[in-house]
Amino acid sequence: MIHSSRADRRQTGPPPRRSARSAAALLALAVVGLVVASTTSGCSRESALRQLAQARSLSADLLVQFTKGSDAANRAVMADTDDASVTLAREAEQAAQGVQRDADALKPLLINLGYTQESGLLEEFGRRFDEYRRLDSTILALAVENTNVKAQRLSFEAAQDSADAFRAAVEALVPSSDTPGQWRTRALAMTALADAREIQVLQARHIAQADDAAMTRLEERMATAERGVRDALDALTSAVPQASASRIVAAKASFDAFVKVNSDIVPLSRRNSNVRSLALTLNEKGKLTNACEATLRDLRDALANRTIGGTR
Repeated sequence: MIHSSRADRRQTGPPPRRSARSAAALLALAVVGLVVASTTSGCSRESALRQLAQARSLSADLLVQFTKGSDAANRAVMADTDDASVTLAREAEQAAQGVQRDADALKPLLINLGYTQESGLLEEFGRRFDEYRRLDSTILALAVENTNVKAQRLSFEAAQDSADAFRAAVEALVPSSDTPGQWRTRALAMTALADAREIQVLQARHIAQADDAAMTRLEERMATAERGVRDALDALTSAVPQASASRIVAAKASFDAFVKVNSDIVPLSRRNSNVRSLALTLNEKGKLTNACEATLRDLRDALANRTIGGTR
């Protein structure tokens, strides 16, 4: 019995103590865990700060590139030479490509940072920018055609030269001294000149006109004026002396040259590429541009107000 009691006491006594070496090992593992957790947290915070800085930089560049592209496109519409229009249209397209690159680079950053508001703003801008680019492509294609500019140049140069040559030829038909029928000759000459000048005036109005029906009415008036000139020249043929027959031929030839230039001006003016591109720029594109810029400013401001662990 005595042996049994001693055995029981040995079995029910306090558990054996852990060695000092085991306790130290456990403590070391705990410290290492804290250090790893702290290091991981620090790296994560540093990565988030770096991504936020990149996102802010990209959002700012997005707005800059979009503004540059819009300005270049507007200047392409207003350019008065083909070379300038083409150069500015190319500049606008390069800026648009820069906008797309920035948007593509910004999207994954916002997703990694978990910024749902900013991601939504970027998606909203993307939809509007797609619509903007489709419209801008149409506008720039019209702008580089420069049909109104070309028509205006023809009116100011070739048409003016042939009209001046016609005036000189007609005035040469009017006798400088009193002769029988002088006043009839003078009246017919002035009628021919007035009708030719009427066509020149109508050219300017036609080039600036945007409405097809209005252009048709102007062309009808041009045709009436042309008939007036030809009727006057036919009447002059019988009114002037036979010696002036060569001058009649010269007057008709110079007027034919003028009419030929006018026939080149009208279809260019009809195309109305400059007028149409300007109208699209001022109306539809203006609204899209404002909407895109407003969304980009909201995105930039939202990122500026973001913090990482209390750090701006």
